Amino acid sequence: MCGRTLLVGEDTARFSPDGIEYLDVCPLCRGHAMEAGWYREGDTSLPVLAAAPRRGFFARLFGAPHAPPPAVAQPILNRLTPAEQAIVEAVALFNGSPHRRTIEGLMRSLGTPRAAVAPVDLGDTGIVVAWDISWYRYTVTPDASDPVQMVERGFDAAELGGEQDWNADVDAAGRLVPRVAPE
Repeated sequence: MCGRTLLVGEDTARFSPDGIEYLDVCPLCRGHAMEAGWYREGDTSLPVLAAAPRRGFFARLFGAPHAPPPAVAQPILNRLTPAEQAIVEAVALFNGSPHRRTIEGLMRSLGTPRAAVAPVDLGDTGIVVAWDISWYRYTVTPDASDPVQMVERGFDAAELGGEQDWNADVDAAGRLVPRVAPE
């Protein structure tokens, strides 16, 4: 943030101003990054947005027009089918696991992969992340102590067969983004 050159071995923290690209921040600027609403890598909290401005005393006194609050649609998670909700939950668990970092690292050399997320059985969800020359299969069990497990990997996407429904995207940070469309 301050623009100075970081020293080799200096203790830095990774922050993201937009949730996509991460930057190294020196110890002196960590407070500034948090005040600016940047997310810290690995942190579970989201940045806090400023509250809507309140109507002042004179606006209330003289009856200045007040716009009614906008109608809010039903939350997206309530409009999804149970299978789509399972996909969204599995993706959230995957994105919070160390396996996301594996995908992010592989993307630096292999490019953007394809991803498929689908319920398999008994509440488990399967995730496949594949490039042309490598693929990884994960199982997500929400109730387990370690919910995301790598089950299998291979070196040729043809081994997967053609039955995959590539229904998720992968962003630059290795996070899965499911393609679910509420009704």
